[in-house]
Amino acid sequence: MTRREAAMANFLNGYNCSQSLILAFEDILPLEKSQLSKLASPFGGGMGRLREVCGSVSGMFIIVGLLYGYDGPETGQKKTELYTRVQELAHRFEEKHGSIVCRELLGLSVRHDVPIPEARTKDYYRKRPCPEIIGDAAEILEAYIKNNPPNNIPETTY
Repeated sequence: MTRREAAMANFLNGYNCSQSLILAFEDILPLEKSQLSKLASPFGGGMGRLREVCGSVSGMFIIVGLLYGYDGPETGQKKTELYTRVQELAHRFEEKHGSIVCRELLGLSVRHDVPIPEARTKDYYRKRPCPEIIGDAAEILEAYIKNNPPNNIPETTY
């Protein structure tokens, strides 16, 4: 199964957008599946259904932090390099979808939605472009990682 397929399947199995993406890359990340899932859990629905940054985009950024991030009060080159990576991934996603904002991707006018998630029914999946969007994010991130190998994981794993 490709990372794209895994990310899409995760969403169809009930994970939120951010969890779906992150769990498709769990084999190269330094945390256990349950930790990754918890870490990504607030970012579904554009950050807790606020309909802001798409959860799959937030998931890409979390992964970039885990693979390329820094762990101190950095203000110099390391921070610049990380923010450059984040902006490049956001740009690639935006080129494909026109936005990184959940409500814009879903064509919603509501800014901050109610916190109660919708039931995952056939109708829910039929009207949501989320699986494809998540799949695209997985492809964008996978290509980025292949072209920018992190120092902390063996090349054969990605």
